[in-house]
Amino acid sequence: MKGNKRGLRSIFLSLVGTMVIPLVVGCSSGLSGSPSNQPLDVAKPKTGGTITVAYPTEPDTLDAHGRTEAGLLFAYHLGGTLLYKDSATQEIKPSLAKEYKISVDGKKITFTIRSGITMHDGTPVTAKTFKETFDRALNPDTQAMTASSFLDGVISVKAPDDQTLILELKAPAPYMLFNLTNPVLQPLSLKAIEKYGADYGRHPVGVGPWKFESWVPGQGVTLSRNDAFQWGEPYFENQGPPRADKLVLKTIIDVQSRLAALESGSIDVATEIPTRYIQKYRNNPKYQVIERMKDGTGTFLSINLRNPMFQDVQVRKALNMLVNKEAIIQSVLQGEGQVANVPLSPTALGYDKSVEEYGYKYNVEEAKKLFDATGWKLNEEGIREKDGKTLTLTLLSSDIYNKAAQLIQSMLGEAGIKVTIQNLELMSELDAGMKGNFDLMFLESSYEDPDNLYYSFHSSQIGGYNFGAVNDSKLDTMLEKGHTTYDLEARKQAYAEVQKQIIEQAYTIPLYYDKQFTVVNSRVKGVKQIDNLRLEFNDSWVDR
Repeated sequence: MKGNKRGLRSIFLSLVGTMVIPLVVGCSSGLSGSPSNQPLDVAKPKTGGTITVAYPTEPDTLDAHGRTEAGLLFAYHLGGTLLYKDSATQEIKPSLAKEYKISVDGKKITFTIRSGITMHDGTPVTAKTFKETFDRALNPDTQAMTASSFLDGVISVKAPDDQTLILELKAPAPYMLFNLTNPVLQPLSLKAIEKYGADYGRHPVGVGPWKFESWVPGQGVTLSRNDAFQWGEPYFENQGPPRADKLVLKTIIDVQSRLAALESGSIDVATEIPTRYIQKYRNNPKYQVIERMKDGTGTFLSINLRNPMFQDVQVRKALNMLVNKEAIIQSVLQGEGQVANVPLSPTALGYDKSVEEYGYKYNVEEAKKLFDATGWKLNEEGIREKDGKTLTLTLLSSDIYNKAAQLIQSMLGEAGIKVTIQNLELMSELDAGMKGNFDLMFLESSYEDPDNLYYSFHSSQIGGYNFGAVNDSKLDTMLEKGHTTYDLEARKQAYAEVQKQIIEQAYTIPLYYDKQFTVVNSRVKGVKQIDNLRLEFNDSWVDR
């Protein structure tokens, strides 16, 4: 099946465009990120106070069905989800749903909605609430690019009574369960949408621990504690109302300005801090550094198999051996990353740890031998040549990969491969990639489910996000099993086999998995990083 290209674009943009969501692969050690120099919170949590958070993006709406990820960054604090992911077991469990059942053919998921849950405006949450929300997301007039992509494959939404919600699917879709853990699919108040119309995004109503209070352009969004909240996720220590009175969300685009605001005390939490600034705060007891491995695929190079030279697996293997990933991590990430052997995060469901053993190792001399054996030999100018054609490659890149691109250009150049870097704006890079106008191309996705691999490598996705035009019937069969199997262990096994095939055939050049960093003033306790998108403050309190 063809992917929803417009919607899936958000999956590939989420890491590199804003604070990252979709398409968004889990944390390295449990639900919260790993806090550095974080003192043990032995004091009793206090109530009251305000927590101020700064993000590098400016929302255009607080409607979860908005067209940008920036708005969702702010809006997710207002909502809840049908399901949640248990990071310890990687199981998908009920949240606003009391339970769910999957039909024998896998094409129908039936949810029982919890009773006693209310929207911020007092409206009871029922199955009809979710039906109205999902129907709105699927309506093309809403232009809910991200939300609709997370419902791709749904053919109907039914609510036969207040507690029963039924999703009917085109085909078995285990990834749908993961999608329903994402706050882009939080229930919305149709009452509020009808009341405010086009201005709903300035007057959002949800079910979450925080409710909307005000939005002053240039100053931020203020949320207040939802005193009626009693349905926190099981991983919350505090499943009732938040401890702080207010949560203020500001936009400070420049990272140095964000850190200056943190140091001055005008904000408490600075998000998306680049690696080069982190050491200063790690060694300072005034701050806590929350760090976690990013979800998704990590950063990798897609190899365009439309190029005849790349039909030879030995050439693809040789390219892998020429890339010194450790050197890239040291230079680009200041050592704060992990070598990637496959385009799937170590935190993802089904990640096969054995890939760390059989992935390609940096070995220039062996790579040169492979090139020689395949007929690509050095000419008088020191460039590899075969049948009168030189080995000249175009590396498609964008600004965020500048340093890595230059390093790869140099590494391949040492073996006689001439690399031309074509630097494009991100959207233009993706468009060029879909058209096949490249030899090598930087990619990354933050979508957490291993179905990432289906969209990236299944032959049905050629012309979509199978940028490299991989067409491998054996791999397709493996991917289809993972794409349609609900059984957790069977999915893990299917995707373990997928990873092995991708490596054996050297369809891509995995580079690294990098981290995300958030710096918190130590007066604020209990901040948790749930995934690439979500910082949770329900357990947080202000030590005043």
